[in-house]
Parts: sequence; C-alpha cells; structure tokens
Amino acid sequence: MDNGIVQVTISSPDRIVTGIQYNGVDNLLEVEDEEVNRGFKGASFKVVVQNEDQVEVHIASKFMGFYSYAIFEHLEEWPPFNLPQISLRGRSRQQANSCLCQMTGYRTEDNLGSRTACRSSGAGVDDKYQYSSENKDLKVHGVGFWQITPSGEFRSGGPVKQNLTSHVGPYCLAMFLSAHYAGEDLVLKLNPGEPWKKGLQMQRETKNWPYSFPASDDFPKSDQQGKVCGRLKVQDRYVSYESIPANGAYIGLAPTGDVGSWLRECKCYQFWTKADKDGNPIIDNIRSGAYNVYAWVPGFIGDYRYDLEINITEGCSIDVGDLISEPPRDGPTLCEIGIPDRSAAEFCIPDPDPNYINKLYVNHPDRYRQYGLWERYGDLYPDEDLVFTIGVSQYIKDWFFTQVNRKKKDGTYQATTWQIKFTLQDVDRTGTYKLLLALATAHLA
Repeated sequence: MDNGIVQVTISSPDRIVTGIQYNGVDNLLEVEDEEVNRGFKGASFKVVVQNEDQVEVHIASKFMGFYSYAIFEHLEEWPPFNLPQISLRGRSRQQANSCLCQMTGYRTEDNLGSRTACRSSGAGVDDKYQYSSENKDLKVHGVGFWQITPSGEFRSGGPVKQNLTSHVGPYCLAMFLSAHYAGEDLVLKLNPGEPWKKGLQMQRETKNWPYSFPASDDFPKSDQQGKVCGRLKVQDRYVSYESIPANGAYIGLAPTGDVGSWLRECKCYQFWTKADKDGNPIIDNIRSGAYNVYAWVPGFIGDYRYDLEINITEGCSIDVGDLISEPPRDGPTLCEIGIPDRSAAEFCIPDPDPNYINKLYVNHPDRYRQYGLWERYGDLYPDEDLVFTIGVSQYIKDWFFTQVNRKKKDGTYQATTWQIKFTLQDVDRTGTYKLLLALATAHLA
C-alpha cells in the first residue's frame, strides 16, 4: 500500500506488517526480529475493500502514517479458552532511528532478577514496567515511531486501568486487553457456547473519531451511535446542606452490572469522560447496547451507579437529568488519611536507592515508578513498623505509599503491621464507629 508518503507492506497469508517505508528509510521496522515474535498467523488473508483509495485500511494521501484495526471473534460452537492479552506492537529498527538509545554498558551480571529490569553503569535502572500509563491518558506515545489512540472504549478495566506503552527493546505497544497491574480478574474468559466479538481500533485524531471509512460492519459510523448527557451532584450532609456539583467526576457508560463492575469488565466496550466544574458530562459516539451509568468523584469515597438501564440506539440523544451520588457515611468524619481519588500520589514516595535510579523519573509526578521502592520500606523502618498518629503525623511524609513486606538482611521477608493512633475527647461507648478503607490490591498482576 502506497500513498506517496508512506509505503506499508503486509505479508500474505500471515497478515503481518513486514515493512514501513518513510522519508527515504527502506524499513522502519526491525528486520532481524524472529518470525514467531511478529503476531498471529492465519490460513487466509481477507481484503475487505480494494480500490485505488482503499485497501483493507484506508490510506489517505495527506497522512504520514497508516491505520489498523483488529476484529476478535469467538463462535458459539467453539471450545472455551482464556485470552489474557491483546496488543498491537511495532518494533522500530534501531539502526534507522536516531531517537533510540544504544544498548551499551549492560552486562549479564547487571540483571536485577527479572527478564524486564537491568542496571548499567552511569545509566541507572531500566525496566519495561516503568513505562506505563492509565488508559485515560494513553492517547499517543512513542519515540520517533508513534502510536496514536484517541478512543479507549475497547480497552479493558476502565479509565484508570494501567497498561504498558513499551517493551524490552525498541517496542511501541498499543494495549487493548491485559491483566497487567490487575491480575486474574481481567483475563478474558470465554465459556462453552458463549459467542463474542469485539473490534479493536488504532486511529489518528480524536476530533475525527469515529472514522467513516472502515468497510467492516463491526465499526459503526458516527450517525449510527448515540449520545448521553446529564448532570451529576454529590449529596453529603456533613459537607453541605445542599447538593454540590461533582466537579471533575469521572462518568462513564459500561455494560450493566454491579457497582464498580466496570473495573473487571474486559469483554465489551466502555465510554468515559470527565465532568466539568458543574458536574456536566457529555458522552458521545456510544455503540448501541444496554448500559449503566457509573461514576466516582475525586475527594469522596465510594462508587456511583445509576440504577436505571440506558439503552443506546442508532442516532439517539438521551438526557438523564440530575443524578445524585451519596457517599457512604454514618456520621461526621473524625479523621482522614490521604485523599480518596484512586491514587496514592499524595503519600510518602521515597527517593530510590542511588544504584537503582532512573533519571526519567527524577522530580517527576510518576516518581513512584522508580525501581526498587518497595525495598526502601525496610530502610526507613528497619526494626519497627509504621505508626501514624492523627494530629501529629503528616501523610505526605509519614504514610508510605504502599504496604509491603520488610526485606531482612538474610534475604527473607517479614510481614508488616501498621498502626493508626488517635485520641477522641468524647466517646459514645454504646455507639458504632466505622473505619473506611480504600484499597488497591491485585494477585498475580
């Protein structure tokens, strides 16, 4: 495929992009990558559309790139299987890309005990898991070789699920489905007799989403999708006698389910937006189907779900009116550690061991990605565990951002127990006091 700017070569019948020519470079992709690392192979190669303007994926003459999409399907008569990961990846050719660093200074003995992390003299630590981002922020990434994804509706786990953006070596990843940072709950499990189909897209510009040129029926056009608007308010009598606008709330449509079920959703689509200062969301380009409205408001504990089912049809525009979120509460707040915003950024994030530092994250908002921070707990608390005293301690410097085991000098690990100490002047011994915890945990993530 050639539009005069970019030339893309796809093998048949393997359906692998084997060459990308641009700006005089004969191939931007790594030519020495093993064939088994280049994706799925199939017995057939289907051209959806073939004419002078469009071959499988439209190549317009003004774009310095190409578009790609994938359709995954599980027929009802097929056996069950698990699908833990789907991604679109490009491996840039190192010799042809001046933006990439050279692999120098790394030795076998510098490996840090995993296949993904290593240390070099003068360069610090490099680990693929340091290059991740939340779904809501994964719009464009790369170095010289770029991937652009203006819609995350097909990604699993919702807007705050994290995904990798790169791999070991000069790989650029577009993750569609993964269990990274979440574990078993986000492994796609297809049961016997369960039909399933999902289209996954990589597009170029958010303002042009959704594109009209894909010929497949699995990608509905803009006029075939729906729109939802409304207003979300927070009703918390211990904060305000009147309901207050849900400023900055994350509001989305996801398949019908329990409160918070969108976090574990990986088979269908989700559509999210961030409300303005008045709590007004506008969500458009929604595929036809049945959904619930879900939300959470930074600064307030709890998840919100609108109990009524929203049925999206082609071209519909639905105003759900005023929605009221009531955070769980039985009385006034006596004390609070941190900010309920689905982040640990406000807590104590220690400086890394100088031997493990990654200069990319020095004085960076994502400094928690520095390698080996979990072992710093043992350095800060070598003998006794963390004790937080309400009214004296400050969570920004006294509450470690993650609760981990303590690594002992003999290499073993010791369980840790933290304490919260507080004083109440007036105690109702017949009353009930509740402790609310916001936990982020995962197993085999």
